Amino acid sequence: MGLSLSIHGAEKRLQIHQRRSVASRPGSRRLPVVRHSSLPPGRRSVKMETSSSGITNGRTKVFHPEGGVDLQSYQLDMQILPDGPRSDVDFSEILNAIQEMAKDVNILFDELEAVNSPCKDDDSLLHPGNLTSTSDDASRLEAGGETVPEKNKLNGLYFRDGKCRIDYILVYRKSNPQMEKREVFERNIRAEGLQMEKESSLINSDIIFVKLHAPWEVLGRYAEQMNVRMPFRRKIYYLPRRYKFMSRIDKQISRFRRWLPKKPMRLDKETLPDLEENDCYTAPFSQQRIHHFIIHNKDTFFNNATRSRIVHHILQRIKYEEGKNKIGLNRLLTNGSYEAAFPLHEGSYRSKNSIRTHGAVNHRHLLYECWASWGVWYKYQPLDLVRRYFGEKIGLYFAWLGWYTGMLFPAAFIGLFVFLYGVITLDHCQVSKEVCQATDIIMCPVCDKYCPFMRLSDSCVYAKVTHLFDNGATVFFAVFMAVWATVFLEFWKRRRAVIAYDWDLIDWEEEEEEIRPQFEAKYSKKERMNPISGKPEPYQAFADKCSRLIVSASGIFFMICVVIAAVFGIVIYRVVTVSTFAAFKWALIRNNSQVATTGTAVCINFCIIMLLNVLYEKVALLLTNLEQPRTESEWENSFTLKMFLFQFVNLNSSTFYIAFFLGRFTGHPGAYLRLINRWRLEECHPSGCLIDLCMQMGIIMVLKQTWNNFMELGYPLIQNWWTRRKVRQEHGPERKISFPQWEKDYNLQPMNAYGLFDEYLEMILQFGFTTIFVAAFPLAPLLALLNNIIEIRLDAYKFVTQWRRPLASRAKDIGIWYGILEGIGILSVITNAFVIAITSDFIPRLVYAYKYGPCAGQGEAGQKCMVGYVNASLSVFRISDFENRSEPESDGSEFSGTPLKYCRYRDYRDPPHSLVPYGYTLQFWHVLAARLAFIIVFEHLVFCIKHLISYLIPDLPKDLRDRMRREKYLIQEMMYEAELERLQKERKERKKNGKAHHNEWP
Repeated sequence: MGLSLSIHGAEKRLQIHQRRSVASRPGSRRLPVVRHSSLPPGRRSVKMETSSSGITNGRTKVFHPEGGVDLQSYQLDMQILPDGPRSDVDFSEILNAIQEMAKDVNILFDELEAVNSPCKDDDSLLHPGNLTSTSDDASRLEAGGETVPEKNKLNGLYFRDGKCRIDYILVYRKSNPQMEKREVFERNIRAEGLQMEKESSLINSDIIFVKLHAPWEVLGRYAEQMNVRMPFRRKIYYLPRRYKFMSRIDKQISRFRRWLPKKPMRLDKETLPDLEENDCYTAPFSQQRIHHFIIHNKDTFFNNATRSRIVHHILQRIKYEEGKNKIGLNRLLTNGSYEAAFPLHEGSYRSKNSIRTHGAVNHRHLLYECWASWGVWYKYQPLDLVRRYFGEKIGLYFAWLGWYTGMLFPAAFIGLFVFLYGVITLDHCQVSKEVCQATDIIMCPVCDKYCPFMRLSDSCVYAKVTHLFDNGATVFFAVFMAVWATVFLEFWKRRRAVIAYDWDLIDWEEEEEEIRPQFEAKYSKKERMNPISGKPEPYQAFADKCSRLIVSASGIFFMICVVIAAVFGIVIYRVVTVSTFAAFKWALIRNNSQVATTGTAVCINFCIIMLLNVLYEKVALLLTNLEQPRTESEWENSFTLKMFLFQFVNLNSSTFYIAFFLGRFTGHPGAYLRLINRWRLEECHPSGCLIDLCMQMGIIMVLKQTWNNFMELGYPLIQNWWTRRKVRQEHGPERKISFPQWEKDYNLQPMNAYGLFDEYLEMILQFGFTTIFVAAFPLAPLLALLNNIIEIRLDAYKFVTQWRRPLASRAKDIGIWYGILEGIGILSVITNAFVIAITSDFIPRLVYAYKYGPCAGQGEAGQKCMVGYVNASLSVFRISDFENRSEPESDGSEFSGTPLKYCRYRDYRDPPHSLVPYGYTLQFWHVLAARLAFIIVFEHLVFCIKHLISYLIPDLPKDLRDRMRREKYLIQEMMYEAELERLQKERKERKKNGKAHHNEWP
């Protein structure tokens, strides 16, 4: 048999085919009455099921788990079975129960009888935990012939009666002192119409699980209040008229596609028949117009995620104590009354049978097989199923991550092309040839005393590696990546609009958020009227807010200074270590002292980054709480901005130093600039500073992504394994399968306290690494692409298997992260302009080719025009002009047999015998002017292209705009026709009854 579940907006239908017996709830069949062993023998068990009108007092309805009503002095379970067998029932007892229930509806906090009750946690609802969640008495039937669905009772997704599906779980400890608050809260839960049942834990008897179920009447009432959009009519698409010529072309293309293999990246509908097209118009649910909606089964009309969201909405508005602000589940979780609150996963994510032959057991199993499994890493994500199971907010994150990963393909391809272009042209590069052949050019030592003289040809390998990243295609790639960032953001807006339309988020507006309890407690004495709700609320004075913002900004500035201090420490390490490695015993390290210094400095910098991240999180929490944001969204935005700023500066500060400061302010031999008049500042390698920047970016990027992936998946795996190990030691390995679903989910790891913050932050920092210094490391997009392919499946596996099911929440976009992405896109244009102009040798080579080389004045800039560039870029220094503390121990006689008189260094300075020794040459000023001109031209050109692309690409696709307009028109027509039909029926009835009265629009 099959269970059909609609997913709106996704244009898909999910059918879970179960070849085995499936736990369903037939609507036309009455389930029998089951007596539980937990009921005292002196209490009579009679079942009563109220109609949709219910027993009401005001606006509340009372429903008890399994149809019973919890009374103060006794427990009475009643259910009127209109279609079932009748039995002798004392109706006076039922009348007394109804009267007692009516008294128990409205709970006045000053007259609570439960406060003086000996059992504060209402243990009359508590069932002792057991491996099968049933008892011996539960197998005996009071209504003959019919059996309770054992499948429902055993899978841990239903109440003990097997009829009421669990929509939400609350967890608390009996030893917790917050008993009175919990008792009042649970009595008000029942007063709102939610059904409740309690179960003790199998692992720890002190842990109690509170199972909640929302009946149809409660779901309908709150779905209408929350404006939950539900399907009411299948969509009718308008197909524009196509010309015969275009139709013939489509037919020819279709014939050609038959010979091609099927699209391997799409989910196979034949082997996985669970995805079927379904597209319906939706409208806010209304009980008055319930006949307009497509309701095949009331039990499945609201899917599990929607049911949990409605129950959570109810729990957030239930009081637990007398007082204006003593309301909501979040406050009870904060003060420790409840230990956890979560919706249940839909069973196990594994099955003994193959999904291809037997179908998916549940939606969790389907998600695992077609999304979280490593075998489908190359396929598209089933975003509609993700949205249905986890909600729109998490669905949007994976939609953005998938879109970002897809857009990385062209960037990675072009970056790989730039790298391969450097490999192909390596043998034809005139600069690297001259460096490798310069055996007679002796370079000055790069550090004091211990560093020896070296031949320029010794840096041949580094010159070739530099050419791989710094070649003629680098500028093109930098421009491409700046344009790519804009195209990525603009097309994401279009993609988000399509998703918002498919997922019914176009007209959705966030509800007015509740004020944070900390804000209420701080400013409860000052109140003013809310301009929206018209109710009094706490108010924060402008002067107080400004003073707190100033203190917070000062804290941010102080932490940035801490980052600069850490970078300063790394600089001192590099300066001191290069001399140490130059005097090292091992020849490998001694001959590559600069590379060894850079490599160890990067690793130490990574360790400092990870340690400071822990400190930054605590500081960001402290500063955000100090600001006292009014709502949770304001708190999240403030915390997000601080954490991003801290981690961005922490991660990129050393990279900025290497890119723009390393080797720029060192002076020249004989007049070196020194740190604290002691340490000589580090110079670039004879082949340039770009190799240091490449090493910094490559090592940091690989280590950071590896560490993040381990912490995201490895840490939860270890924690869950340790929990299962303790359970096996206590109860034995053969009993672990019998645990109910709520026990299994409770032993999983909860979702991060900050929601999707860590996932977004990791990807945004990676986006910055991919774009900001991409001119120095063209392989960054490729590394990001490979990481994201793994990241999608890691996150999917984590959400499906390692974490408790998060509450399905709605969102229209990715929030403040979009603005951060735009800021990074603007910064990337500036940094890449400076990297090309200052860090790389692109501008000096261009100036030499057009002004000083063999082709000067001819308008050419090929490799033949670069002959002599290396010699022209090196200046001459007289060794006798060395300072005493800089004079090397070796005199250089090992090169020519006699002491050296001159050595060379990278700079544009006059020789020592000129009128102004070691002064800047004219070529230096030409290069400087060209660098500044390039920065200005590059930035203005790229910014113009970015703005032009932003202007030309509309935020809404044209076909989507037409679909939205047509849908609005058709909905108006449908509603008009339905209302006209209703009025005609009412007119016929009035004529038949002979009555005439006017009815307004409901």
